[in-house]
Amino acid sequence: MLQILYRDDQLIAIQKPAGLLVHRTVLDRNETRFAIQLLRDQIGQRVYPVHRLDKGTSGVLLFALDKDASREMSWQFERQQVAKRYLAVVRGHADDAGHIDHPLSRRPDDLEWIGEKVETAPQPAQTDYRTLARIELPIAVERYPTSRYSLVELAPLTGRRHQLRRHLKHIAHPIIGDSTHGKGRHNRMFADELDCARMLLACVEMRLTHPVTSQPLRLDCPLEENFSALLTRLGWADAARATGIELTI
Repeated sequence: MLQILYRDDQLIAIQKPAGLLVHRTVLDRNETRFAIQLLRDQIGQRVYPVHRLDKGTSGVLLFALDKDASREMSWQFERQQVAKRYLAVVRGHADDAGHIDHPLSRRPDDLEWIGEKVETAPQPAQTDYRTLARIELPIAVERYPTSRYSLVELAPLTGRRHQLRRHLKHIAHPIIGDSTHGKGRHNRMFADELDCARMLLACVEMRLTHPVTSQPLRLDCPLEENFSALLTRLGWADAARATGIELTI
């Protein structure tokens, strides 16, 4: 059963667990479980995805319950009118705060027509970040005797595909557990030494305008148990809670 965070006649938001695809994709042909189908079966009606989260990312996932709401919410996401807040664990000691302004080439997905000519020129992409906590572990991963990591809060100002993962790699602070843009040695260390093999990225808050009432709507999502357990182990639980994030212990 998926955890429902919010529901009314037009919208439903769930807590997407890490490792769950939003919809069927040719990039993961062997997967048989998808958020769209699970939620549809759980509530007994059709749902319309209005945005996406990567398979490895957990957190707030929003669906519309009718075509009109789906169209309006899709427009809000496309016009960058939905504010999102993420939490991530990254390699290295990140600056206290920063603004990443780095264009990203467009990456078409399997929902687009195969063979269709798709423009892939770089598009503007911006992300704000703030460091909540840092740690230096007495574990040698690369050429140094210790390893440094940071807990960061991320606010994407644009919505490019894999934007946060690509932006954090760009500033040399890749997200732990990211097998595509991260560092394999650090990912393996977290799996072997800290018992955490997931990608450490979660959408913890979303702010939008309701498609019918036009009232502001805030959706909060607690961290999953495995993410929460890691923060507790690293002594970062209070730093996360201080920003209003709920942990699952």
